[in-house]
Amino acid sequence: MGNPLLTEYSDRPEVDALVNELIGCVADKWTLLLLEALEEVEKLRFTELARAIPGISQKMLTQTLRQMERDGLVDRTAHATIPPRVDYRLTPLGHSLGEAFCGVWLWAEKHIDTVHQARTAFDSRD
Repeated sequence: MGNPLLTEYSDRPEVDALVNELIGCVADKWTLLLLEALEEVEKLRFTELARAIPGISQKMLTQTLRQMERDGLVDRTAHATIPPRVDYRLTPLGHSLGEAFCGVWLWAEKHIDTVHQARTAFDSRD
C-alpha cells in the first residue's frame, strides 16, 4: 500500500517505491543546494562547487555528487590534465528536478513571515 497522498498519481507500487527512494536521496539539504548552484551556471569544477556550498565537507560533496550522478542528475566529465580537472553539469533530468523543487523556494518566499511568526509564538510558550 503506497502513500495515500500519492494514489491519485500512481497505483503502481514500483513508482511509490521510487518516489520514496528519491525523496530520501535528493530531498536532502546538500542535493538541493547543489541543484541550485549548478542551475546558475553551465558547469562547475569540484572546487568551485565546494566554494559555492558553504559548510559542505569534501566527503559530503563527493558522496552527494556520486549519488546525483548515479541517479542521472549530473554528468561528470574528467579531463586528462595536470592537475586533473573534473567538471559537473546538470543533465536534463537534473534540470527538471530543480524545476520541481523550485516550488519549495516559491512557497518559502510566500510564507516566510507566517513561518517566523509561528516559530516565535511556539518558542515564547511557557
